[in-house]
Amino acid sequence: MEALEEIPAYLKSPGAADYYYGTLRYEDRTDSWIIEGEPVVCQAAKRLFPGAEGRYKGIAKFKSNKRTNGDLNWLMMRYPLRIIDQDKWDRQFNEAVNYVLKRNEIRRGPQKIEPSRMYFNGVLAEFQKEGVAFLNNNAPTLLADDMGLGKTVEALAWIAHQNRYPGIIVAPTSVQTQWKSQILKFIVPQLATGEIALFPNPDKSVHIIKGLTPYELPPANFYIIHYGLLRGWKSVLPSYNFEFAVFDEIQELRRAGTEKYSASSLLSESVGNSIGLSGTPVYNQGGEIWNVMNIIENQCLGDWGSFTREWCYGYGETTVTDPELLGEHLRREGLMLRRTKEQVLTELPPKRRIVQEIDADEKTFIREMKSVFELIERYDTIADNFEKGRAKREIAQEVRQATGVAKAPYVAAFVRMLLEAGEAVVLYGYHHSVYEIWVEELKAFNPVRVTGAETHTQKEYAKEQFIKGRTNLIVISLRAAAGIDGLQNRANINVFGELDWSPGIHSQCEDRTHRMGQKDSVLSYYLVCGQGSDEQMMEALGFKTAQFAGIMGEKTESEEDKAIAQVEIGKHLDKVIEKLKKRG
Repeated sequence: MEALEEIPAYLKSPGAADYYYGTLRYEDRTDSWIIEGEPVVCQAAKRLFPGAEGRYKGIAKFKSNKRTNGDLNWLMMRYPLRIIDQDKWDRQFNEAVNYVLKRNEIRRGPQKIEPSRMYFNGVLAEFQKEGVAFLNNNAPTLLADDMGLGKTVEALAWIAHQNRYPGIIVAPTSVQTQWKSQILKFIVPQLATGEIALFPNPDKSVHIIKGLTPYELPPANFYIIHYGLLRGWKSVLPSYNFEFAVFDEIQELRRAGTEKYSASSLLSESVGNSIGLSGTPVYNQGGEIWNVMNIIENQCLGDWGSFTREWCYGYGETTVTDPELLGEHLRREGLMLRRTKEQVLTELPPKRRIVQEIDADEKTFIREMKSVFELIERYDTIADNFEKGRAKREIAQEVRQATGVAKAPYVAAFVRMLLEAGEAVVLYGYHHSVYEIWVEELKAFNPVRVTGAETHTQKEYAKEQFIKGRTNLIVISLRAAAGIDGLQNRANINVFGELDWSPGIHSQCEDRTHRMGQKDSVLSYYLVCGQGSDEQMMEALGFKTAQFAGIMGEKTESEEDKAIAQVEIGKHLDKVIEKLKKRG
């Protein structure tokens, strides 16, 4: 252990006492501490450790880990307990002390870890070595680096450094194949499990789990499963005693109460050594971060009731009152690491965005809104609150689609201007009816699509066609951007023909081109019209962006930033017009 003077006061041993309020013993089966004693100490323990069990008087039971054990020592300073298993306590308490000292050391000055070349076949940037050191000391934790900074590589380097297998990767369907290829690229299979290769055939060291019905898993170092299958494997996966778990794009679990959420919670708790990866863990309101963090480490932000009372506007509320303070707490406690491109990639060109007003076809809008007017008439007659809420959501969805359809020809005209000037464009939308208009209007440019209508093979083919330059236009669903890599090598122009209610979705889409490998300033055009839902969505996005930026430790876009973006994008449009003049 480190020198005594470096240890914080609450982590110094209480020593012997004249009076003990009860006993402390360890339960191996559940990896928990159990306090049996006077009501005052059990009450204090249940307040200090949210979720502590103890239906009977005089008992408090809670999980042991390197974060809670420091607080347990603090509790015993006030209410001394007779420790039954002193050796077990000494080992776990020392881990808690070393964790805090190492965490403070990393906070004072970044530490770096680079895995041995015997286990890891890759070269890390300096900031990625710092990320590996952070994960190594703080797991379970959240790696929330900006998209495009190589979170997958950092996670694999962390795994290789630990060199303990097998483990499991939980990821969206769209990135399972990508994870497998990255594992085979960076992890050295011949030495990953010792001097003798356990799996001489590298391809067999990774197994992608198929189907909802559990089966006996074949030997492998890595198992990959997508979120949609977790409910079928809910009671099976925890029994495998995995050495690590990675929850990629963990914002998939930002809503509690689903089967995949409860399955993920059980899996994470069974592993202990879990990390989450996401550049956008908060999509809408800040309370979503509680759900995400609760998967990584159960009740690390308290129970839901106490979290909403203390961090939000009241019990059950989901808007965080001070997002910056919450973000600082997560980083200070080693629960989250967040680096932006601006902080670590000084050579990466800036990202610019502009809101561009375009026209919409009024006749088309009125025609599309006919069903909405009928819904509004029915809405006023609905008495049941549940039905009224559902009708309200349906109205919002129909207005959003009507807006997209009405402005679709004008979006296509704007994109055509860019394509005719020789630009490669990534066009984002939401509704299939809108995609159909875009594709028809721009069919001369041989567009390809990555939306919810294609098979995995078709999506991969479309992406390949765009990246290899066989087409200059790819249409992507706003909600299908996760896991798409390689666009940065082909394009720096994003066009948002439709909007999403979540700023996290927009950020994720932008960063498919603004990432390591991009050579030019990324320009994102948000095409909005005066009719329909665009104006309300822009207003809502301003509030939601503030929640995301505060927790992540970033600033929202200033008026100066907007002015600079306007100038930069004005220059780009001037170049586009000049190119078109020459062609004409």
